[in-house]
Amino acid sequence: MEDLKVGLEPKSLKGIVETLNLLLADEHVLYVKTRNYHWNVTGPRFHTLHLFFETQYDELAEIIDEVAENARQFGGVAAGTMAEFTKSARLKEEPGNLPDEDGMIANLVADHEAVIRHLRKDIDTSGEKYKAADAADFLTSVLEKHNKMAWMLRSHLTRISGRGEPSRKNSDELVGNRN
Repeated sequence: MEDLKVGLEPKSLKGIVETLNLLLADEHVLYVKTRNYHWNVTGPRFHTLHLFFETQYDELAEIIDEVAENARQFGGVAAGTMAEFTKSARLKEEPGNLPDEDGMIANLVADHEAVIRHLRKDIDTSGEKYKAADAADFLTSVLEKHNKMAWMLRSHLTRISGRGEPSRKNSDELVGNRN
């Protein structure tokens, strides 16, 4: 850790960097899963989902860069190896699991929602425990991006009935509950 004179205790800086590196690991797992689905999607919505997954992993790549840069801004080192990411990620990879189109979408929804839940806790910790409103604000901006990405994914699971009422396949029904 760098010795920064920015009005935060060294212990707080260390905690923020650890939080950011956990997020960085989760973002990488989600990025790789999204890219995998982009490469391997099949079915009637292939073209649409292939392009959609590409926009999603491009957005994740931007988030990854911002998270890593924030770890550096708070005086730490950004994790940068797959070994570090897979060891510390709260999200888990699923080697060999290539579900159908809806299963892919549901898996990604579940992962985004898990990231959102972690971010909500991390925002509170950054603001309350570490007294770093700037870190909490940054994490809030990341949360907003995941909220939008999850919404866009969930929208692919919504069907309109003959009565014009939406019905949605629940991601828990498709992939199970992943608290």
